Amino acid sequence: MAIMKLFDLSGKTTLVTGASHGLGMAVAKGLAKAGARIVINGRDEGRLEAAKKEYRASGVEVFTYAFDVTDEPGVIQALSRIEKEVAPIDILFNNAGIIKRIPILEMEVEAFREVLDVDLVGPFIMAKHVVKSMLRRNAPGKIINMCSMMSEVSRNTVSAYAAAKGGLKMLTKEMADEWAKLGIQANGLGPGYFATSQTAPIRVDGHPFNDFIVKRTPARRWGEPEELQGAAIFLASKASDFVNGHILYVDGGILATLGSHGGED
Repeated sequence: MAIMKLFDLSGKTTLVTGASHGLGMAVAKGLAKAGARIVINGRDEGRLEAAKKEYRASGVEVFTYAFDVTDEPGVIQALSRIEKEVAPIDILFNNAGIIKRIPILEMEVEAFREVLDVDLVGPFIMAKHVVKSMLRRNAPGKIINMCSMMSEVSRNTVSAYAAAKGGLKMLTKEMADEWAKLGIQANGLGPGYFATSQTAPIRVDGHPFNDFIVKRTPARRWGEPEELQGAAIFLASKASDFVNGHILYVDGGILATLGSHGGED
């Protein structure tokens, strides 16, 4: 097989959850460039319509479905519609997630549970039912979970997010353990700090957090969303057929070091 064919996603139907903006959209656009048919979901119909226009402006046609990844009956119904109206899912990218920046002592239990429900239970529900469909069709497939640097380390005020992403890392490994023999690969993608519209207000010279991230990251900059695309394509493609239970961090080296010290740059 020609080496580039290993990365070809032509004919593969990919569902990227929560891909109406940000890194999810960047990943979905990258998978589309590799040939995948793209389906995205979100909870807001209006936001999905706006996203569809943005995808089309980039030359990418998408199918949009509004449903909540934490609602199991709703997920089952949506997946059935996608199979009938588009095609069965070959690649699931669990990207949908939320974060609440609240100190532990000030965080209500309901808020903690909400983050875990979206960021951890949602991927469990989605993967469970997509894989059931794959098995009914005797079709191999790929499950990719959007993990995080917070799957490995924490930072103050993100207790629920760190707990969820740490749990998602271990859930990914468990999926690999149970499903590898069935021809299904389950892996995670762990972004570092990226330049998105959400981070724009703090990505200015002189902002304490911007200066901290630039200094803390060996690459000495924020990542560009398109820099996630190669890793996502690898995990979604035949090139990763013997990669299972792995979390691929795309972080400019931030997890590789405790950071500079003394008079270093």
